[in-house]
Amino acid sequence: MTRRTVRIAMNGVTGRMGYRQHLVRSLLAIREQGGLDLGDGDVLWPEPVLVGRREHALRQIAERHGLAHVSTDLDAVLADDSIDIYFDAQATSARAPAIKQAVAAGKHIYTEKPTATDLAGALELARLADAAGIKHGVVQDKIFLPGLLKLKRLVDGGFFGEILSVRGEFGYWVFEGDWQEAQRPSWNYRAEDGGGIVVDMFPHWEYVLRELFGRVTSVTAQIATHIRRRWDERGKPYAATADDSAYCIFQLEGGAVAQINSSWAVRVTRDELVEFQVDGTHGSAVAGLRRCRAQHRSATPKPVWNPDLPAAETFRDQWQEVPDNGEFENAFKAQWELFLRHVALGEPYHRDLLAGARGVQLAELGLKSSAEGRRFDVPELSL
Repeated sequence: MTRRTVRIAMNGVTGRMGYRQHLVRSLLAIREQGGLDLGDGDVLWPEPVLVGRREHALRQIAERHGLAHVSTDLDAVLADDSIDIYFDAQATSARAPAIKQAVAAGKHIYTEKPTATDLAGALELARLADAAGIKHGVVQDKIFLPGLLKLKRLVDGGFFGEILSVRGEFGYWVFEGDWQEAQRPSWNYRAEDGGGIVVDMFPHWEYVLRELFGRVTSVTAQIATHIRRRWDERGKPYAATADDSAYCIFQLEGGAVAQINSSWAVRVTRDELVEFQVDGTHGSAVAGLRRCRAQHRSATPKPVWNPDLPAAETFRDQWQEVPDNGEFENAFKAQWELFLRHVALGEPYHRDLLAGARGVQLAELGLKSSAEGRRFDVPELSL
């Protein structure tokens, strides 16, 4: 067995997502399984190099997990020829400059989304990376969730017949921070810091819709800032200037219509924090993070509208659970493994910086649609 080490500069691991999902549940989990099996006796061993501004926090993480390398000097890390990949999970406003610097240093790029604060910046990153000949990828974790993998199985198997519509509900109540601590960082609610639910979630909806049902061809959106006053991590009040809710209609290539509501100001009555209902001529399904339930046309009941009588049926009981039929990896880890194989072996990979730019484009057009009160077409992007 030959072990090949890949050194990964990880910027942003002191944040919740960078630490829990990318470091602990992805790269460290790959190490715990003995590395990534590349075949022919080769194993890829990820070696994280923790980068950030708070040295004490970085050293705490490194000591907790037995890691050797931390740095507060991004310039020095990127100048190190032994670093193969630069990963970014910083706040959005800091991401594009760091990625540009990493591209100029010849590092492969893997990054959280959105890749930039506007479409022009996102396309610039994609073009710079393409010109540099490096490999690059953008996190698209939702498509690897067990519930959506089961939903994709139904789509690929022709279960739905002609798909007519998709209805998505995402969100939960994020506490204001005064009497209960908020579950999300305060910058998420400041537009000047790159916050907002549109820039956070529309990039997800772009690739989920594209990969499962067809690309988005137009968008109509209404956004809102329902909670206008929040309290930050130090308990100080601040004005919430970013949108916390978005109500949208997406026209899809092929004719289906998707309606997706996204909100950090909604109390949950769903089974999971995100659910998609897909209705087709031959059947319907409801998929969440882990579960997926389906109802074929042969098993569809025949309800009759009568508001004068209580419902005689328990509608949720009329759906069939879609079985797991296999093991599901952590969604972030599954995508990390694909990207690492892309870097090590050159295997095909389409979730790149251009795909990231499509997400930024959809968010930008959604904000514009709400501001101007009209529908916008979504042109296909190219380099």
